[in-house]
Formats: sequence, C-alpha cells, structure tokens
Amino acid sequence: MLSAILTTIAALIVLGVLAVVIFRVRSQSSQSRTRDRMQVKSVTSVGISAQTPKTSSSSGSAASFGGASASGEGLRNRFIAVGVLAAGVFSALGVRLFGLQILESATYSEEAQANLYTTVSTPAPRGVIYDSQGVALVTNRQVQTVLADSEVADNTDVLLRLSALLGIPYEVVRSRVLDSSSGAQSQRVVASDVKLRDIAYISEHRDAFPGVTTQVRTTRSYPYGALAAHVLGYTGTASEDDLNNAAEGRDIQSGDAVGKSGVEQTYDALIAGDHGQRILVTDASGVVQQVVAETDPTKGNDVYLTIDARVQHVADVALQEAVSGGTGTAAACVVIDVQTGGIVAMSNYPTYEPERFIGGISQDTWDAYQTEESHYPLMNRAIAGTYPAASCFKAFTGLAGLTYGFADTSRTWNCTGTWTGFGDEFPQNCWLETGHGAITFREGVIESCDTVFYEIAKDFYDARGTIGNEAMQDFIKEFGYAASTNIDLSGEAEGRIPTPQWKQEYFKDVPEEAQWLPGDMSNMVIGQGYVLVTPIQVARAYAAVATGKLLRPHLLKEVRNSLGETVLSFETIEDYHPDVDPSLLAVMQDALHGVATENASVSADFGQYSWSAAAKTGTAEVAGKQDMAWFSCYAPYEEPRFALALCLEEGGSGSTTGSPIAARIMDAAIQTLDGSLNEELTVLSATEVNSSSGNTDNSDNTSNEDSEE
Repeated sequence: MLSAILTTIAALIVLGVLAVVIFRVRSQSSQSRTRDRMQVKSVTSVGISAQTPKTSSSSGSAASFGGASASGEGLRNRFIAVGVLAAGVFSALGVRLFGLQILESATYSEEAQANLYTTVSTPAPRGVIYDSQGVALVTNRQVQTVLADSEVADNTDVLLRLSALLGIPYEVVRSRVLDSSSGAQSQRVVASDVKLRDIAYISEHRDAFPGVTTQVRTTRSYPYGALAAHVLGYTGTASEDDLNNAAEGRDIQSGDAVGKSGVEQTYDALIAGDHGQRILVTDASGVVQQVVAETDPTKGNDVYLTIDARVQHVADVALQEAVSGGTGTAAACVVIDVQTGGIVAMSNYPTYEPERFIGGISQDTWDAYQTEESHYPLMNRAIAGTYPAASCFKAFTGLAGLTYGFADTSRTWNCTGTWTGFGDEFPQNCWLETGHGAITFREGVIESCDTVFYEIAKDFYDARGTIGNEAMQDFIKEFGYAASTNIDLSGEAEGRIPTPQWKQEYFKDVPEEAQWLPGDMSNMVIGQGYVLVTPIQVARAYAAVATGKLLRPHLLKEVRNSLGETVLSFETIEDYHPDVDPSLLAVMQDALHGVATENASVSADFGQYSWSAAAKTGTAEVAGKQDMAWFSCYAPYEEPRFALALCLEEGGSGSTTGSPIAARIMDAAIQTLDGSLNEELTVLSATEVNSSSGNTDNSDNTSNEDSEE
C-alpha cells in the first residue's frame, strides 16, 4: 500500500513539473508575438511618405524574412511543448512501471499465484471407537468411489455412460455432479461403494470418461450392527448449522461427515481427522487443468469407551428377546461402575442400525421412526425416557424417613390393605389389597408395603411447619434426581420431583389444580403422582446408596492418537456426597439386600448365582397403558462394583418380569471381574419400521440431516 502511494505521488510531481514547463513555454511564445506586432506599427509611422513607393526587391526580401522568423519561432515553441508533454507522459508511465515491476512485484506475484492455483480439501478418516477391552465398535471401511469434475455435468455422453455403468438414473448422476456443496473446484461424488469391476472398466476406458476418476475412500462401519447403537450414534453430511456452530478447533467444511448423535457427536472434534489438500491449476472458468500437489489426510484420534461390548451384547439381546417375545413394548437398561461412574452397558429396545443412516435417509423412513406404532427406535430411553419411579423410589423416600426420624428399625405399622391417614374420604390402597398386617420398616422395604411409606409421607406433611414444605424433596435431590447427570451424551432429560412451587407454576392457568395437597405427598413417596425419573438417574442413585458417593456417569475412558499415545483420559468426578448418616445408610442397604435374598420371586432369580445383591422392584401405573416394570440393584453386596436400573414399558410387575432380566445382565457384569465372561459377539439387527411407502430399506440417499431425534 505504501509503495502504491509513493508511486502515485511521484507521478503527480512529474505531471506538475510538466504543467509548469508548458505554461512557461506558452508564456514566452506569446510575448515574442507581441513584440513583433509592436515593431511593425513603428515602421509605418517613421520616415514614410503618404505616397506608396515602389517596392524594390531588397525591401520585399527584408519583409519576407521578418515574417518567416516569427512563424518559425512559434513552431519551435510548439515542438518544445509537445516534446515536454511526451516526456512527462513517458516519465509518469515509467514511474508507474517502476512501482509495478519493482516496488509491488511481490504482492502482484502472490495474487497471480493465488489466481492460478486453487486449494481444495479432501476428507479425513475418522478415528476408531473401541470398547473398554479394545473391541472395535465403529471402524472405517474402504469403499471404491467414483468422482467427477464439475465440467462433466455438461458432457451428456459421459453422464449417459456413467448412468448405464453404475445403474443410477441419468438425472441423479447429473445432479450429483452439479452438487457444489463440497466446493466449486472439488470433485463430486457420483457413487460410493462401487463394484470393483465397474472401477476397473472406468480405469481401462479413460478416453470414454474424461473428467472422471476413481478413489478409495473410507466410510463408517459398525461391525456388530445395532449393538450399542444409541451410545455410538451415527454420522451424516455437515449441515449449514454444523458449519456455523463448529466446536473450537474443529475444521468442518461442506461435504464433511460429522457426528449427529451419540459418542460420534459428543467427541466429534476428537474423532475427526485433519483434511488432506489438493492444489489444482484452473483456467479462467474454474475448470481443473492440472493437479500440482496433494497431501494425504490424517486419521482422527481413537476413542476408548467404558462400555464392555460383552455385557452390552448380553443386555441388548436380553431386551430384544423380552420385548419381541411379548414382554412390554419397549425397554431400557443401564449398568454403571459404582467406583468410577463409567457406563458398562447402556441398552435400548427398539433400536436401529447406525450404518443405515450414513449418507442420509428418506423423509418417509425418518417419519416412520417417529411414530408411536414404531415405539420411537431412535430414542435413547436410558437417558431421555422419563417414567414414574414406582417402588424403586422407596429406597430414597425411606432414607428420608430414617433421616428425619419418621422411621426406624424398631417401629411397626399395621397394613390392612387400605390406608385412610388423610381422612376416610381419601382412601389409598396398598398393592396387596388384603394387607401385610403388622410390619417393620425392613419388611416394608422387602415387601414394598405402600402403607409404611404413606405413613412416612403423612409425617412429613404434618411436620411441614417446622421442617418446611420441601424437606423430603430436597433430601431426594441429593441423590441426583430432578437434574441432569451430565453424562457425555446429548439429549438427556432432567426428570421431575414435584414441589408445591412447581405445582403452582405448572397449573397456573388452572388455579383449582395448583394447590399442594396431602395426596401429592403420599403419591410421591411411592414414586407415583408427578414423579418422573430416567433409568440412568436411578442407576446412578443406587450406586450412591451402595457407596455413599454420587459420581458423574461417563462413557469416555481415554483418547489415543495415531501413535497409540494416550492424549486424554476421564477422571472420576464425585458430584455430591449425600448427607446421610452411615448407620442409616446401612439400614437401607440391609433392607435392599433382603429384597434379593428374602423376596420370593426375586430370590429365586438371584439365588442361582454365586454372588449376592441388594435390589428393589417397582411396578409403575401409567394412565392409558399397562403397568411398567422397574428393577434396580447393585452387586456384589459385600463389595459393590456395579449398579443396574431396568425398565420395561408395559412390562407388568418388576419382580416377575424385570428380576430375571436384571439378574442375567448383572451376572455378565460380575463375570468380567474375573475374566470368566465368554460372550460371543454377534451382529444385532435393527427394529424394522415401515415407511408410508411400505419400504423398510433405509439405504436411499435422500438426506434429512436437520431432523433431530
């Protein structure tokens, strides 16, 4: 910029000097002509008679010489002016040329190079996702890809040949070649996963396919099908929102594959590699003339999860067998390591196959996944499904009663099957309509007697003047309810623990429903009413009962770079230490142990194994649907390592349907401790859904990337 300014100033100075010189020359020429005119007038008035004399040859010669002299002088001045003008113009041009060639040559050279060369990016392979034992759950599969330069769109013959060879409609081929989402000069993907014989044909007939090349690229592969689908997630082509909201340090370009859900999304910046580059020579119209240089892309980091693929396989198969066999309509299960917070298994059914989503799915297929008839296979129920907690909640409301002195190991209650503690006009029933008779707190937990907990709720309600309206709720929240667990997955629900303030705000448009009633307490104490929890909240809370610590659940174990070096690892985080007296916690632990060893149906399922557990059953009532089964436990009882939460939508009784499934999955987790688990990993199938067109194949390429689960 400075050199351009100096050059311009120099040119202006030259032009200024030129103007001054021209003005001076023209001024001198004018004065000369004026003197000549004055001399002629003086001659006519001196020594000349009135009679005109005869002109002699000498006098005529003198007059002629004087006129020629004046004319020559003027002409000479004009030539000088023109010469000065020309010199000035050429001087100005010379100054400008000096600036262009010397002072600014580097700048213009760089701009010329930029116009000559174009740099385009090539996609990088994503990192591999492993389980905790090094089993690859998501890999990259090499595929043969047919690419075309943009100008091929104008070559009808080549498009027709590609259409016939690849079996793709002509208009589809042309639209893919016209797609500039990956960059104006980037090669366009015509087809992926092409047969080797078709690749060979193109290679052998280059003259028939000008502008068409073949390349080996990578795409995501899920070797075990639907195994851990909701944990792993899937990838898709970057949308405009992805481009505009890229994470710090993440270079997303048009056409890139990005994580859309699960771990693929959470750790997208770590899994994604670094782009390669192709430096191209293009002509004025942007047509590629030559590839000057090419840099290979760099593969992304490998991610190791806390998931154990063998336990995950047991859980996935167990839920699939249960639901497809008629037990419930959907299910979710979470197994957590109580010492680290690592998720050992997270299973959902119905499920899907992530590989089918690569490249996008049709709108019809996407809509089919969002129907009530399909039971929402894309939904990660383990973290996003909210349900009444049912009797699994009694471990925490019971601890609240022990802490506030409304229950102890010596007190007994009388269960007749019907409880009228808030008045005869407001009767509430125990699940056992004939009643349990005289019953202690421990027995109340083992038999899940509702009357015992109704009495605890009444004591809290009656004492609200001294302990506050939300004493029980505040205690329960210490175990992580009504809040996100902050697991490293998106889409987590917070659930709900109802309070008088919540009810007032929720029913603000229906004032008659907004009042906090005694029945709200007695419903909440048994995990019904307005209570909503997620399976991961329940698993985490039972882990806290086992250890006294509320740990943050997580899926990431560590990240390794291409050299195999660990560059990131997850450290255990204790989010909270519930304020519970250890002796009271031991009372509840003993009661839960009694469920696994003394409850008739549960002990039959758990008694067949060499380890012991602490457990709680639950049967939730949901309006308009069949009862939902819950089962929660941790094991081994003496030295807890794993906690589990299982729910079966419309699955019936937790002790009947949930107990055997939970025992089977927990046994798999326990066997990992001594290496005795021998579970063969097989390819799991997705839940079939029918689109409006009746098509169950999800492999088409009409993408719907902006949709959310």
